[in-house]
Amino acid sequence: MPDIILTNVTKRFGKFVAVDKLNLNIRSNEFITLLGPSGCGKTTTLRMIAGLETPTEGRIMIDEDVVFDADEGINVPPNKRDVGFLFQNYALWPHMTVKQNIAFGLENLKWPKKDIEERVDELTLMLKIREFLDRYPSELSGGQQQRVAIARTLAPKPRVLFMDEPLSNLDAKLRTDMRSELKRLHKTTDSTFVYVTHDQLEAMTLSTRICIMELGKLMQYAPPLEMYQSPANLFVADFMGNPSMNFIEGKAEKTDKGVRLSSGGLSFAFTPNSALEAVPEQAVIGIRPEHVLISDEGGCPAKVYSSLPSGLETTIRLSLGEMMLTSVVFGGLDFELDSDVSFNFVPNQAILFDKGSGNALARGSLELV
Repeated sequence: MPDIILTNVTKRFGKFVAVDKLNLNIRSNEFITLLGPSGCGKTTTLRMIAGLETPTEGRIMIDEDVVFDADEGINVPPNKRDVGFLFQNYALWPHMTVKQNIAFGLENLKWPKKDIEERVDELTLMLKIREFLDRYPSELSGGQQQRVAIARTLAPKPRVLFMDEPLSNLDAKLRTDMRSELKRLHKTTDSTFVYVTHDQLEAMTLSTRICIMELGKLMQYAPPLEMYQSPANLFVADFMGNPSMNFIEGKAEKTDKGVRLSSGGLSFAFTPNSALEAVPEQAVIGIRPEHVLISDEGGCPAKVYSSLPSGLETTIRLSLGEMMLTSVVFGGLDFELDSDVSFNFVPNQAILFDKGSGNALARGSLELV
């Protein structure tokens, strides 16, 4: 399986820059997710790697083969890049049976009939769709259609499998089931997967690494848990996680132990785990809701603004005068509105950001003083 290397890849549509000097190294056998809000450039990036879109500048390599180079005038067509593409609408032929849909591409490639039969048997067994071989797409559920589309895409044994939001048409339960199937499929096929989604939960659960983008720029490229726990900037911190991270914004000043932040009539002390070179005048401290602990004994006083139990967990909005904080309590608990509670911040789980640049500066502990 190949490595995919993008070097200073840029795509402009007139004056609009869809992708801006993107540098990316996708290692062999990885499951990479291109993540971000609508219009961030993730689908354009996928299409450029696949050869469906021509970059304005830059260079793309697949398995040491240069498939695009703007300076050298190289642009290998999609059918020569040996990649598979799974579309959002599956694009199955309605007049063909499942077997015919899977075999269609192999017949066009002039595979021997015996090899086609073996490959169809192998894939339908792997994807648990053998009993549907003689059915037409209209006779299948959404999940079954998706399995057929995956089988058809995998049939020619492409070096890389590209997927553009393939689960967005499925209901919530089936989407969860298909995430599990895709993760097992990645391991079973030992292929390189490049996946596009705007759903951060899909990215977190499926990927070996996530490439998160905004306005055509790369914001962070890291394993899911690293990105969740150590976001590189405010955009990543806010985009990753549901409920989203708490942000406390205000005027910062350096102290002997770290930083004092004034916000909403309250004062917070941030103690970094390592020495800070400089402290910006305006800063933001972020802390995840699961690191705001409701405590029966001691802690900071607050009022329950809202309590949203879901069975597995309860999301609580805490009112601290003018400020709101979100806390997550695991288990089937509920809290009375406007009741008094106490809370504490988990040590070493807060992150200090520069408000101006948005960049993360340090991890440390947070206290209300």
